[in-house]
Amino acid sequence: MINCTEIKPGQCFTWENELYQCIDIALNKTAMAKMKVKVKVKVPRTGVVKELSLISGDKVGEASIDKRSMQYLYDEGEALVFMDSETYDQIEIPKERLEWEMKFLTPNMDVNVLVYEEHEILGVSLPDKVTLELVECENAVKGDTATSALKNAVCETGLQVKVPMFIENGEKIIVSTIDGKYSSRA
Repeated sequence: MINCTEIKPGQCFTWENELYQCIDIALNKTAMAKMKVKVKVKVPRTGVVKELSLISGDKVGEASIDKRSMQYLYDEGEALVFMDSETYDQIEIPKERLEWEMKFLTPNMDVNVLVYEEHEILGVSLPDKVTLELVECENAVKGDTATSALKNAVCETGLQVKVPMFIENGEKIIVSTIDGKYSSRA
């Protein structure tokens, strides 16, 4: 058990038998009252973001989340199939848990699968940036390149991004997995 004032962003903990991951924490101390702790959290099982209000002295449970290196294999319809890089065991994760991550997953890509208490699979941790190939790209309009104009493009995974005018169809680009925006050419 740890004091709620010791929670750090990114840390996982349990409170009232529920697992949370801290996104942000704000401490507010007034002269006459105990310190109020507002913790913006994400529920890893559902993806819901909410705010917890605690007071100084409240104890939360420590939660250990293991990251297992796995390779994305293929889409099986209702689920995505991953293979453990060491044991070659295959697992399936339902698509509804990976709606955002699916936009960046390509076959044979290495990712970290998040596992709680050795058996419960929470989701996938992507690298900060991934390389994707463009399958559809608008043509540049002559005279439109004087400023940093952008055009629409579609990646091999179906992700729609805005790219600079000099990028052409079939090129590989680097995309940020945090916000889904174009970063650079590959």
